Amino acid sequence: MDKNFLFLNIINRGKNYVHYGYVILITGILIVMGALGFGRFGYTVIMPSMKEGLNLGYSEMGFLASGNFVGYLIFALTGGLLAVKYGPRLVIFLSLLVVGISMFLTGLTGSFYDALFLRIITGLGSGGSYIPVMGLMSSWFAGKRRGMAAGLLVGGTGLGLTFTGLLIPRIITYFGDWGWRYSWFALGMIVILIALLAYFTLYNDPWEKGLYPMDGYDKRGEEEEKKNRGKEAGSFNNLYKDKFLWFLGTIYSLFGFSYVIYSTFFTAYLTEGKGVEEAVAGNLWALAGVLSIFSALIWGMFSDYLGRKNALMTVFLFQAVSFGVMAFSQTMAGFFVSTLLFGLTAWSIPGIMAALCGDTLGPKMAPAALGIITIGFGIGQFIGPGMSGLLLDYTSSFTAPFILSSVTAFLGGIASWFLKLQKVNN
Repeated sequence: MDKNFLFLNIINRGKNYVHYGYVILITGILIVMGALGFGRFGYTVIMPSMKEGLNLGYSEMGFLASGNFVGYLIFALTGGLLAVKYGPRLVIFLSLLVVGISMFLTGLTGSFYDALFLRIITGLGSGGSYIPVMGLMSSWFAGKRRGMAAGLLVGGTGLGLTFTGLLIPRIITYFGDWGWRYSWFALGMIVILIALLAYFTLYNDPWEKGLYPMDGYDKRGEEEEKKNRGKEAGSFNNLYKDKFLWFLGTIYSLFGFSYVIYSTFFTAYLTEGKGVEEAVAGNLWALAGVLSIFSALIWGMFSDYLGRKNALMTVFLFQAVSFGVMAFSQTMAGFFVSTLLFGLTAWSIPGIMAALCGDTLGPKMAPAALGIITIGFGIGQFIGPGMSGLLLDYTSSFTAPFILSSVTAFLGGIASWFLKLQKVNN
């Protein structure tokens, strides 16, 4: 073991210092906020005004959401592999730039096809930044801290929901017909600034800073650590044959399909389906965002101490109830209960999935493993909005899509019960 390296860690452990992992975590939260909270879910709040501005139907708006998920799916796997080869920092920076620029340009679109192309590009950047930053947490946080870190990171999506739910309706009200365009401009510029912050603060792993992962130091020494990392790298070619990963991806697809119906049509359902004022619907969406910030931490810690499998089953069942209540509710009380249940569980499953990949494949391979299971997640997200839009246009009712999302979430809970988990020593 390098004596200078060991001495640095002994000195660091003897001082009252803040581990740099917290800097990585805070930056990661902002990255997730930009990549998903703005890049994907900003569309939820902007959609009704954008629909009117471009004179589109629900099926077309659904396909715009699906286009975003196509891009996400394409680069989720590729981004994970590139992160393993070139390091997460560079991949995250470039991908987040793509998100910001494409969102800004979305404000200039004049047709469905222009918007579809840019939503696909935004999805590419979202997948290329989100998957590597989730995998990065497995390098900086070990064992019992991993679920907590992943949960907090996913909370960045909740920050994005809160921000867009409060800000976007006010921009739209102030600027009128051009409000949806200025909303895209504002969100795009913020994401570009986050990309620059990521470039200057991220490190690919704690070894670059002369540190061990948080709670990851043990007496085996650096030579055994290198041996373990080499073992992980040697298993790369076997990832695509891992049945556990494909089953995990199938479960992930059920989450992607069910939640995306709810989140995509949340505002449109309340404003156009139930006559709720746009500002009120935005406030409910913001409430879901605030709650989801804390839910990510709660369920991440729950999975650390009571098991990933138990956490997945519970979250799926809560979401099934949330989506079902929204399908049949006729009152603000029902809308509030549905929002509450969704917010308390919203982004916990991606965090649990990221922790599972770190648990079963080890820190180095976590981004690639997460990219593989995200194939299922992306397929679910791609099918959900388009199918929902077609159901809406055909039935002129939001009931059928929300029932479909509820049943799918329930199936996700059942499938989670069959998981057989294994851990590597990390």
